[in-house]
Amino acid sequence: MKVLVVGSGGREHALVWKLLQSPKVNYIYCAPGNGGIKQMAECVDIEADDIEGLCRFAKKQRIDLTVVGPELPLSLGIVDAFEKEGLRIFGPRKNAAILESSKAFAKDFMQKYGIPTAKYNTYEDPDKAKEDIGSFGLPVVIKADGLAAGKGVIIANTKEEALNAIDTMMTDKHFGEAGNKVVIEEFIQGKEASILAFVDGKTAVPMVSAQDYKRVFDDDKGLNTGGMGAISPAPHYDEKVEADVMQRIIKPTVEAMNKENRPYKGVLYFGLMITNEGPKVIEYNCRFGDPETEAVLLRLESDLVEIMEAVIEERLHEVEIKWSSNAAMCVVMASGGYPGSFRKGYEINGLEKEEQGIIFHAGTKYIDGKTVTNGGRVLVFGALGRTLEEARAIVYGDMEKVSFTDCHYRRDIGLVK
Repeated sequence: MKVLVVGSGGREHALVWKLLQSPKVNYIYCAPGNGGIKQMAECVDIEADDIEGLCRFAKKQRIDLTVVGPELPLSLGIVDAFEKEGLRIFGPRKNAAILESSKAFAKDFMQKYGIPTAKYNTYEDPDKAKEDIGSFGLPVVIKADGLAAGKGVIIANTKEEALNAIDTMMTDKHFGEAGNKVVIEEFIQGKEASILAFVDGKTAVPMVSAQDYKRVFDDDKGLNTGGMGAISPAPHYDEKVEADVMQRIIKPTVEAMNKENRPYKGVLYFGLMITNEGPKVIEYNCRFGDPETEAVLLRLESDLVEIMEAVIEERLHEVEIKWSSNAAMCVVMASGGYPGSFRKGYEINGLEKEEQGIIFHAGTKYIDGKTVTNGGRVLVFGALGRTLEEARAIVYGDMEKVSFTDCHYRRDIGLVK
């Protein structure tokens, strides 16, 4: 079969890598892809949000399965458009992807159906938001309502920081239209975990747990990013927590989406905080998380195509999904300045050296026989190990061989506290 993967990041490289392991797949296209994906799939010059262009391409090439990586095309209705043309596609429809595309919708939804989350309020008036800011305590979390590439969340430790965050989002429009509305919520203490689940509208099957590292610098300092690394399994996610999350969060979410006439099919990501009061939802994502996907797919032993087909055909309950008992870890090598402004076009050195683990390309481009930087998150180094310590040694050993001008990465990923 012919497969089209939509997107251009490390997540998409990991998806292409895993899908190619299926005996069902004989050719993969990726739109638009990147310098690393180019080495294992045919990259097509169509942007991920060009729904019409992607639809035309899939029809012309008679694509058997399209897999959508990023949130933007899902929020724009790529699944609806493909289904209308009779094309098989993996991902949620637009009315279900709202769980990620509107944080205000997601919070109201959780409150309505009793799904545990932080206390919050939604604001469209910056003056009112500033007036109420003191009622949430400190630290306080301020979120842009719309999509902001994983950067639209600010944790303010002082009132001044909180007021500045409101100005940044609502007045200065740092995140564009995404900041027209903000969600302000209490800061909840606990241990983070990321759970991705395959969902076919009725059945939800969680993947193995992961833990994401969002802050740009060691010891969780600096700004939030799209993610600087991940480990799997999450160290604080035991069987008791897993059962609790399934009963109180995952199943109620899927059932409630059906009640709302927004049946969910695809991958649903639950960003969780494991608190003293039990697990609470920090956020939903309507797709494979990044960089959790790079860690989690390293542990997947089953055929990903078979799972995706079962989701599309609403027979997920028939599929047994097998996972490696080994630990996985990945670390992002980023451009200087990320998650703020950064320069592109630096040559990446050392990629020709043999790695012990695997390197997924995120923001790269292949020009004139050279791989150069083309984004904020540039490379994702991953490895499996019998223990997390073993995986960690492989990842950081590989990272020492590769460099580019002003590159930076966290050196504390996988150090469990």
